[in-house]
Amino acid sequence: MEAAGLFIDGAQRAAASGATHPVDDPSTGQPWLEVALGEADDVDAAVGAATRAAKEWSRRPAPERAAALRAAAALARERHEHLARTESRDVGKPIADARVEMASVADVFDFYAGVVRGFGGETLSVPAGGFDYTLRQPVGVVGLITPWNFPGLIATWKLAPALAAGNAVVLKPALLTPTSALEIATILHDAGVPPGVVNVVPGRGGTVGEAIVGHDGVRKIAFTGSTAVGVGIQERAAASLKRVTLELGGKSPNVIFADADLEVAATAAVAAVFGNAGQDCCARSRIIVEDSVHDVFVEALVAASEDFRVGDPSDADTQMGPLITDDQRQTALDYLASARDEGATVACGGQVLDRPGWFMRPAVVDDATPEMTAVREEIFGPVVTVLTFGDEAEAVAMANDTPYGLSASVWTNDLGRAHCMARDIEAGVVSVNSNSSVHTGAPFGGWKQSGYGRELGVESLRAYTEVKNVYVDIAR
Repeated sequence: MEAAGLFIDGAQRAAASGATHPVDDPSTGQPWLEVALGEADDVDAAVGAATRAAKEWSRRPAPERAAALRAAAALARERHEHLARTESRDVGKPIADARVEMASVADVFDFYAGVVRGFGGETLSVPAGGFDYTLRQPVGVVGLITPWNFPGLIATWKLAPALAAGNAVVLKPALLTPTSALEIATILHDAGVPPGVVNVVPGRGGTVGEAIVGHDGVRKIAFTGSTAVGVGIQERAAASLKRVTLELGGKSPNVIFADADLEVAATAAVAAVFGNAGQDCCARSRIIVEDSVHDVFVEALVAASEDFRVGDPSDADTQMGPLITDDQRQTALDYLASARDEGATVACGGQVLDRPGWFMRPAVVDDATPEMTAVREEIFGPVVTVLTFGDEAEAVAMANDTPYGLSASVWTNDLGRAHCMARDIEAGVVSVNSNSSVHTGAPFGGWKQSGYGRELGVESLRAYTEVKNVYVDIAR
């Protein structure tokens, strides 16, 4: 079995306690890696290393920090296949998807390398006799806590702007999927980022996560994960007034109007909810279709779902691999059972595959109603519910009938309607005739219980800086 350590002060090391933890391959259900299990003492060591390194890194000119990020992007491209296969094995992610995501890792580093060279403060108009300007300065040491569903990509979304802005970081990847974060830390070190600027401490949320959020040496937290955990992080961070960015859960609507291209919309709807086995906070898991085309659309949706290829993640033709754990699969099956019990119809899917690993067929739940448990709660598995609406106002009301507000899609060929729906839906990201939520140069994040703050784009870079105003009296 392979082994991996913590990454602190530029080198891999064992946990202070000597403890390790097995990492399972979801496609076999068997461990393939033993990773060092960090605890509070390891967080303290990582924060110490980051604190020592932050001063020198923050004072490097932006072009020098940008050069290191560009070098990291180049190395990520050189090691692309290794990164993709590691990610696929850790998560159970289809290799084709892992390759796309790991290519995006390099693109994100390149983006922030470019943006930071022109990023800074501004001069302001003040009364005669004065000169006023602002500085954008790094926060200091930031704590990054990332999830298991897109571990390498989301770690990079946080690492790249944090480092570009001149911060040092302590990153806690999910214990289920720690490997790509450790690989990316090594890439950054090899690209010339000084020791101590990037530190990675795999461990349990209740120990490592709590230690990072509560540490006096950490000035900002960026977290991606469940809403319940996000609330706890916000409460704990408030004790020391840490700045917090939260990207949390979702129950995203996919609104289909009768004038849309229904075949295209149905095929995209399948990818929008069954990609990554439904383990995606942006999953469009509530399909809201105009009642006049319900039957035609559901027929196309079921056909596309049944054609969705479930199998070995290492096969380039696989579209959906296993769920991350047996418990996660059982949760999806339980929601499917609750939908049946509450009167819905399972139009297709839901079968457990007779093979090792945590596989199931993606399921379409028809005849759903807004109050059903499977409609209201985030499933985080390959289950989609179908509801109907009569007019545009009802479609908006149903789309917004959720405590979440992360992503949404609208399918229509009416340009005016598209813009009105985009305005009225309560979500941080709205896509028209598309299921895409993520663009490196555009802000990504949620409303309501989906969190606050933004990843990606220039907005994310701003979030890793403090603004300082400087006034100079130049009267003579």
